[in-house]
Amino acid sequence: LALLLLAAHLLHAGLLPLAVLALLLAGLLAVRRPWAARVVQAVLLLAAVEWILTTVTLAQLRLQHGPPYLRLALILAAVTAFTLLAAWGFQRPALRTWFGLPGLGETGP
Repeated sequence: LALLLLAAHLLHAGLLPLAVLALLLAGLLAVRRPWAARVVQAVLLLAAVEWILTTVTLAQLRLQHGPPYLRLALILAAVTAFTLLAAWGFQRPALRTWFGLPGLGETGP
C-alpha cells in the first residue's frame, strides 16, 4: 500500500516512469530473496524522505498564500509514518522468514 501511495504521488507530479517503477517494485514482494526485501525497504525509506520534503514544501506554500496548512501537514505526516512502518515491517519475524533474512544479530548464511 505504501508503494501504491508513492506511485500515486509520483503520477500526480507528472513522473510517470517513476510511478510505474514504484508499482513494479511491489512485484519484488513475491521474490523470496534477501536482496528483494532490502531493495523494497530502501525504496520505502527514500519514499519517507520524499514525503517529508513534500510536507515541508506544501506547508511553506500554504503559509505564504494563506490557506490552512495544519491538516495537510498532519495527513502527510501520517503518510510518512505509514511508509516508515512499512519499511520497519521487514524487521518482523514473518517477513524475515519469508525473505530469508538473518535474524537480529545474525550475519546470515
